[in-house]
Amino acid sequence: MVLAEYFKKVGSFFATQTKKSSDGRDQWPSRTAFLLAAMGGCAGQGNLLRYPSVVYNNYGLQWFVPYLLAVFLIAIPALILEIAIGQAYRGGTVIAFNNVNRRLKGVGLGPVLVSFIVVQYFTVNLAWIMNYFRHSFTSPLPWEGRIEDFYWYDIIHNVDAIEGSLVAGNGAVASYTSYPGVALLGETVGWSAFIWFLIWVSIFRGVGWTGRVVYFTMGLPIITTIIFVGRALSLDNASEGVRLLWATWRSDQLASGTVWQTAVGQVFFSTGIGFGYFTSYASYNQKHSNAVMDAILICGSNVLFENFAAFAVFGVVGYLQRWPQDGVRLGAFVVGFLTLPEAVLQMPGANFWAVLLFFTLVVLGFSSAFVMLDATATMIMDSGLKYSRPTVVTVLTILSFLMCLPYCTEFGYYLLDGIDRWVNNLALIFVVWTEVVSATTVYRWSDITSQTGLPAFVVYNVGYFGGQVVGVAIGHGINNPGAGAGAGIGFYAICAIASVLLSRSPDVKAPSFWNSSTFLARFWYLAFYSGNQLRRDLNLIVGGGHNWNIPIFFPLLLRYISGPVLAIIFSFAYPEFYSLRYDPMMIAGFILAHILMVLIIVGAVMPRYYDVLIPPERRAEGTEATAPGVVKDDMIQTAVPLPDDRVSYADGGEAGSGHSSSFSPPKLPTATGQ
Repeated sequence: MVLAEYFKKVGSFFATQTKKSSDGRDQWPSRTAFLLAAMGGCAGQGNLLRYPSVVYNNYGLQWFVPYLLAVFLIAIPALILEIAIGQAYRGGTVIAFNNVNRRLKGVGLGPVLVSFIVVQYFTVNLAWIMNYFRHSFTSPLPWEGRIEDFYWYDIIHNVDAIEGSLVAGNGAVASYTSYPGVALLGETVGWSAFIWFLIWVSIFRGVGWTGRVVYFTMGLPIITTIIFVGRALSLDNASEGVRLLWATWRSDQLASGTVWQTAVGQVFFSTGIGFGYFTSYASYNQKHSNAVMDAILICGSNVLFENFAAFAVFGVVGYLQRWPQDGVRLGAFVVGFLTLPEAVLQMPGANFWAVLLFFTLVVLGFSSAFVMLDATATMIMDSGLKYSRPTVVTVLTILSFLMCLPYCTEFGYYLLDGIDRWVNNLALIFVVWTEVVSATTVYRWSDITSQTGLPAFVVYNVGYFGGQVVGVAIGHGINNPGAGAGAGIGFYAICAIASVLLSRSPDVKAPSFWNSSTFLARFWYLAFYSGNQLRRDLNLIVGGGHNWNIPIFFPLLLRYISGPVLAIIFSFAYPEFYSLRYDPMMIAGFILAHILMVLIIVGAVMPRYYDVLIPPERRAEGTEATAPGVVKDDMIQTAVPLPDDRVSYADGGEAGSGHSSSFSPPKLPTATGQ
């Protein structure tokens, strides 16, 4: 009887029933489970393998200038946006952005597409790690004395490419790179199948089960990472490797677009911005969770973890005296694979530590992989498809495994490098750019046109978007960034002035400072209203009470800092591709990135094509009647009452306690707060 009861408890643990929120949506078993799952998406190969590799290629303290700027000016505001809209609108990226505006369904689809593409080759990296794991049981360790050869010829096992080239002056392609090896690699395929099985196990039951898995996938890696960092720093000459990163300053590198592009791409890749799973996972939160605090905790923990983990790699770099060479770029995951295996060779009981290291890397990796696939599963389940979650996840897993097979070939590493480079440098940056600028441009745009008129709204945004295009085009065309910036800002300023002159005088007052002049009030509506109103509406759900409010500068950062910076960094990819256009794998990645971008644009031009991704009963969301300066009525009705039964505006105003179908304020208030 006791034994039967024991098995019953074990069975209930593995077949746990997912909690439901008040609106019937699946819910995380706890806030901790959400945070760990979100952090698990961050903490993976992007931290232990990819981050040290890209830092190695851009070594020196100057790396932290673009890196930290990207974290504070782009990653945190974008992460707040992704988590807040998922939590408030109770859906994955497509449903969330459809609530912002019906023409943004393509913007919502973009992150899911990026995740679905990246997870295909991400699992192949895990297959390579499993290959290391298998060899870790051999004594002595087979890579001893031949780290590089073992990685290239025993793990990757790709046939050397026949390098192509450009003619003198780079005006044309002299010859294209060819890849004589095309066969499938059996062991890589086998381990890939095993990884996909682990991913399936982790997500097929939903967030109730996933919320338990993440305690294991996050706990063990933190402990083992601390151990490996300690050991790496104890190696002879390890301090020289650390000094390479923390005590080297190369200011001339900041003039290179590559370091800025790489830093932003790495922040997105490791933090998970633009991959869609934060919005998906936040939709399973309690509706009034503290989204701003969660975003800062997730992003901050990722920055700390990857920079702490980098000590392990750079300690070994110093021990091996494997110094970077100017002009020699190593692949996104190479440095980690060349240094961490060397670290375990220096430990007593090397086999045990090798097993633990590669087991840790696998656990970290598949925790990142399953959240990416889960974003796609959430989108499909949210669409109202009449299939169970286990069925959907099973089909997705099988399809994904088949799609990863090209990376399991004798040219797979080269294909991975090409796809990874352009999906990150083009598609991912474009996805985040569309998120931050669209949400702060077209949200409740009818409120703006009702106050300023449509012509003024159009002219202002022609200046905003056109300024970015003009600035980038001139900057690259004459190879003068300063002139490009001046031209872009000048174009924007001319259009902004013209739009203010074209605008009608608003009927509803702007905030106090902006209302001091008719022209300032017009400009406020055109420049700041959309993002500010999104902030106010979201704060009624995710802010207030003990929760942190979305800060007043949030829309300003998204639209006028993040947007233009991302446009500039996006443009760096095209000159880089021009110098690599002789490589078919680079061409494949470049084309794929543009296909993803076109699919996003199609959603803006023909949004009805993506209606299939939203259940019929939710397609009208986001089209509710609004009035300038008044928070959305449906949000007022669902906001949590404060102790005095009043609902606070984010800017300090308040709405009445009535929860009727009409607007709570008896008359239209001023649009307080910027």
